[in-house]
Amino acid sequence: MIARRIWRSHRFLRPFSSSSVCAPPFRVPEFHSQSSSSPASRPFLVHPLTLMKWCGGSRSWYSNEAMAIDSNAGLIDVPLAQTGEGIAECELLKWFVKEGDPIEEFQPLCEVQSDKATIEITSRFKGKVALISHSPGDIIKVGETLVRLAVEDAQDALLVTADSPEIVIPGGSKQKTDNVVGSLSTPAVRNLAKDLGIDINVITGTGKDGRVLKEDVLRFGDQKGFLTDSVSSEHTIVGGDSGSTIASNFEDKTVPLRGFNRAMVKTMTMATSVPHFHFVEEINCDALVELKQFFKENNTDSTIKHAFLPTLIKSLSMALAKYPLVNSCFNAESLEIILKGSHNIGVAMATEHGLVVPNIKNVQSLSLLEITKELSRLQHLATNNKLNPEDITGGTVTLSNIGAIGGKFGSPLLNLPEVAIIALGRIEKVPKFSEEGTVYPASIMMVNIAADHRVLDGATVARFCCQWKEYIEKPELLMLQLR
Repeated sequence: MIARRIWRSHRFLRPFSSSSVCAPPFRVPEFHSQSSSSPASRPFLVHPLTLMKWCGGSRSWYSNEAMAIDSNAGLIDVPLAQTGEGIAECELLKWFVKEGDPIEEFQPLCEVQSDKATIEITSRFKGKVALISHSPGDIIKVGETLVRLAVEDAQDALLVTADSPEIVIPGGSKQKTDNVVGSLSTPAVRNLAKDLGIDINVITGTGKDGRVLKEDVLRFGDQKGFLTDSVSSEHTIVGGDSGSTIASNFEDKTVPLRGFNRAMVKTMTMATSVPHFHFVEEINCDALVELKQFFKENNTDSTIKHAFLPTLIKSLSMALAKYPLVNSCFNAESLEIILKGSHNIGVAMATEHGLVVPNIKNVQSLSLLEITKELSRLQHLATNNKLNPEDITGGTVTLSNIGAIGGKFGSPLLNLPEVAIIALGRIEKVPKFSEEGTVYPASIMMVNIAADHRVLDGATVARFCCQWKEYIEKPELLMLQLR
């Protein structure tokens, strides 16, 4: 009703929409300040883009502080674009900008993580950051608005946006609506509340318009026992008996699965539906230990660190060349086996961001030195959560080096659609008997090959493992096949 009255009394007043981002200034009702010594005596002009809300009670117009930008600028919503095939949502990791910052074309705005890779979102426009719609840690659907930008050439920018394959949701996303309806706060304050496990919507804000401040979050956390006191880890329960205490260290905590951890739920759930066949063998690694020591002693490049894994990867590729069925994928719908031409050997890596399996492409064409360098590159990117989608897609067989952490036996699950995965145990010295009956020390490694029993039978896996074992125990045989 209020909007209808305004429309009748001010017929030239246009409702704000995405198509009116470049509308000229218009006249709004008089604003009579109750706090000033003299009320306003005449109407004033406000650009339609800075118009945010109409408060019927106080009959005043006001704009968000983040919208206090160039009056000649227009607003454009920047949505989360499709970051990869099959990606429906991403986790927001961090912002590179804040509200009010000027930005240039192709300047990074934020960093998001899907279940496949970490990606930087860049700006296609030059202007200012008007409004940030999400906080780090939020799960954002493809098409939801990430940030609202104020740009100078709004009409041209909107034409570019309309021609772009990105999905733009007019009016913003659900998350943004929740931010307006719920507690007002900055992304930093919301992130603080999330880290403390506090629902920010239950906090009474003491800032302007009920905005929740950092002090409000800390005060609420201290009252409810979310913060650990430097003297004692126990806090008195508010409103209860003065002698009643609760230890915050023993409280339950709900941890949402994000990024690679969420992807692992999907892949491992699918893997449990596939019939697995396991083959276990022990391999004498005396020659492998000597070869690594030789590489270290003759290493002239300080940036290269020689290890057992590159030789294991190369010897695995040599065995795959003789048993291509192990290097294949299975299509359950068409009941077809796809023999992969490239040996893209994946290596499972445990990081603080979750389990990820990047793969080394075309191992059959790489030297030991090239494999060592590529493995080091992937390990560095995985540690810093900077892997590209190309690094973690297209694998044909996987190695899981659990021995690097500890343990000499593991029972892995397939990394579908691959048909084989191999768990490597740690190399340890154990006593062995020679043919003459004498005891000698040997460096033994246990391997466990998990195979898709719909594609591979036990005999094929056993022959393949014996071939790989021979290459490891007698690495000089690799010289006959190296290219």
